[in-house]
Amino acid sequence: MSGNKLFLLIPKFQSFLVFCALVIPFNNVFAKEEDLIGELFLAETTYEDTLSDLARAYDQGYNEIKLANPAVDPWLPGEGTEIVIPNQFVLPHAPKEGIVVNVPEMRLYHYLDNKKLKEGVVTYPVSIGRADWNTPEGQMTITAKALDPTWYPPKSIREEHAEAGDPLDRIVPAGPDNPLGRHAIRLSKAGYLIHGTNRPYGIGMRVTHGCIRMYPKDVETIFETAPLGTGVTVVNQPFKVGISNKSVYLEVHPPLEEDSREYPDLYGFVTGLIKQKAENYAVIDINKSEFWRVIAEKNGVPSVIGSVSGEKS
Repeated sequence: MSGNKLFLLIPKFQSFLVFCALVIPFNNVFAKEEDLIGELFLAETTYEDTLSDLARAYDQGYNEIKLANPAVDPWLPGEGTEIVIPNQFVLPHAPKEGIVVNVPEMRLYHYLDNKKLKEGVVTYPVSIGRADWNTPEGQMTITAKALDPTWYPPKSIREEHAEAGDPLDRIVPAGPDNPLGRHAIRLSKAGYLIHGTNRPYGIGMRVTHGCIRMYPKDVETIFETAPLGTGVTVVNQPFKVGISNKSVYLEVHPPLEEDSREYPDLYGFVTGLIKQKAENYAVIDINKSEFWRVIAEKNGVPSVIGSVSGEKS
């Protein structure tokens, strides 16, 4: 993926693209007091690029870059195609501490609170459990870490591999064939890890047996910066709302296929979330046509659907 051109996409003018040449550092530490972090960008493909290549190069997950570019062939985008890099996010509605994973968007948020490092929030794409091996929601903590781990596949996974004609040894030593990669972070819920991978092109997909899988360089950072005892909160939020510069943002992801929740009054549900965020404002103005467009597209990109005004004293 050599020679890609990178442009800043100004959110206010998404309907007609505005470009400026810019070199962007990814995995920035953003202010955790904000609801909206990051920027959207455009990358111009070379002949060999696939969306999977671009996802890995810009630290995105495969599904999120595919959702943000629905009209692009993921395997043959073609030379010179402008690809949206969806590097802008509404923070999940959860305590801004420790690690928060939002499973429908397949993304991890790490809230740094270490003055020796830097305070703020960093975000990374992840893979989560398949529908039949879902990643559990709730509160956990980091209990142990292992560098160059040995993997002891449980009986259920060995049986699954045997049925598929791909038998697993009872012990998989550290090395290039170990699916945990070089870093494994054990969680307090038995059997679950945050770990690396020897197949990085699967990041941002539902491909695990419930563990949280990361790009090797990303999990190495978490390994080094999240101490033992760090809280890990897993939430299921396909709808996220936030306020930035008095604009109301809505970010929508396709719900997990096993998510049985129903929203008979979806507009009321989402505007209820907005009211919680806008408690310090007297007026909330929502553009209903934009609201329903974002709901229908479910492309994971934060979009402005309204505004707030009249700050309460």
